[in-house]
Amino acid sequence: MRIFSRSILLFSFTLLVGLQQGFAQTPVKVSSAKRVIESTIRERIAPVKILWQTPDADISNSNKLLKQGIGQASLYAPDLCIIKSTKDIKPGILLDFGKELQGGVQIITDRWKSGQPVTIRVRFGESASEAMSDVDTIKGATNDHAMRDFIIKVPWLGKLEVGNTGFRFVRIDLVDEDAKLALKEVNAIAVYRDLPYLGSFNCSDTLLNKIWKTGAYTVQLNMQDYLFDGIKRDRLVWVGDMHPEVSTINAVFGSSDVVAKSLDLSRDDTPLPDWMNGISAYSMWWIMIQRDLYMHNGNLPYLKQQKQYLVKLLNQLIGKVGADNSEQLDGDRFLDWPSSTNPKAVHAGLQAMMVLSLNTGAELCNDLNDPETAKKCAAAVSRLKLNVPDANGSKQAAALLSLSGLMPAQAANKILSADGAKRFSTFYGYYMLQAKAKAGDYDGAIDNIRTYWGAMLGLGATTFWEDFNLDWLPNASRIDELVPAGKKDIHGDYGAYCYKGFRHSLCHGWASGPTPWLTEHVLGIKVIAPGCKVIKIEPHLGKLTFAEGTFPTPYGVVKVKHTKMANGKIKSVITAPQQVKIIRS
Repeated sequence: MRIFSRSILLFSFTLLVGLQQGFAQTPVKVSSAKRVIESTIRERIAPVKILWQTPDADISNSNKLLKQGIGQASLYAPDLCIIKSTKDIKPGILLDFGKELQGGVQIITDRWKSGQPVTIRVRFGESASEAMSDVDTIKGATNDHAMRDFIIKVPWLGKLEVGNTGFRFVRIDLVDEDAKLALKEVNAIAVYRDLPYLGSFNCSDTLLNKIWKTGAYTVQLNMQDYLFDGIKRDRLVWVGDMHPEVSTINAVFGSSDVVAKSLDLSRDDTPLPDWMNGISAYSMWWIMIQRDLYMHNGNLPYLKQQKQYLVKLLNQLIGKVGADNSEQLDGDRFLDWPSSTNPKAVHAGLQAMMVLSLNTGAELCNDLNDPETAKKCAAAVSRLKLNVPDANGSKQAAALLSLSGLMPAQAANKILSADGAKRFSTFYGYYMLQAKAKAGDYDGAIDNIRTYWGAMLGLGATTFWEDFNLDWLPNASRIDELVPAGKKDIHGDYGAYCYKGFRHSLCHGWASGPTPWLTEHVLGIKVIAPGCKVIKIEPHLGKLTFAEGTFPTPYGVVKVKHTKMANGKIKSVITAPQQVKIIRS
């Protein structure tokens, strides 16, 4: 029997060696066509604060969770947070991770007596009050687009990750009666593109510096597999939203594959005569983004790939000019949400958008050696200029009318300056700022940036929001606190249209407009030839004493420093790659 067993062992060993040698000689190949390498990284982040825990509950050592851990369960972990439930109390804790993040949460557990998984509830929130809310119809908390409210089981002595959304706060509650949860760590897993900030901005106003960086960070979080509009909602490629986002990317990160990838997705998903995202203006924004992208990267081969679709789209737009020289666009007639109840303003804005996009189309067609389509675009623009609609009091419409040349810049600025930054919007606020710059009102624009975008920072924002209204400010709570008695919940009590209450996104890329605006108009950096081969420097410091920064080009960064002298004149020091021609004002 022993001899037989030994023979079997020897045979088994010989077979095993042979198999191993065979595997070594014929490695398994993975088809490269099926491999997808993500552009994002994962970062493990510990919470910075225990913002709340159930009063009078059996919770011990919760501050342990604020220590940076190793991301691994361990057989020796004496320093634990212990949470116990009873029949009457099912306790929870609310964690603050300090800033808006995109990703999920990693829960690392130790041991408990039952040895069985424990059921918990996990809630994510962009505000503290959202993380404390239920999915209901009262204040708009939802699981739309990205799940934010889960009931799950966590393992005994193990690790579990859950969530893929935008958040800053996480609430964890025990669900079962008479249960014990031993927590070693609770970490956020932030997922983002780890990109260098090639562009920069620094000036004598620290609030403006913070606003510039917040706009950059807002867009960086939305640069996921594709360029999202918001990381909690909708997590989709909305082409109109992309225009301020791409302007920010060009000013901060330089070229990024996420832009062309998202533009191509929108093109391929939208066979003509359909409009991108169902919105005529969004197809027009696609044209203008193509121009901005080409001006920054000078990639003519990529632009040529768009020619067939672009020419057909331009001809479709030309066909929407009526006999009365007025736009007759179908589809969803949308500019931005706050203007949507003013149809006369929407018409004025769309008339201006037609002029802007057809002028841009003519430029691109000249670059693409298609003078015939360029002439057709110019002829359509000449007709549209014969019928100039009234802005009907709308700052959105006034901005577009000014930028398109349909309204004198000073007349538009009069509308834009009424009530300061009131009736601004996060998306079209960018174009309002651009129109104010066109009118030479740089001081007014800078004041609007401080008042409007600065107010979000004053309420605890670390990214800019889907929308914001200065009328929400009186008696409003901060997003990083539980709402005190008698105060208004800035997140749950406000919002309109598709962003009521907690459905409101607090990280929306279209709100990043001050970032490229400050680069273009305060630093004065404006690209005037494709590929950044010619850049004009014309700073406007207003009341600032200095402003300095960098701007990414395909050849390296342009560096500028502007200092206001005692006589009011500006001294500028500029360095640039030799391939970039600098024109000074």
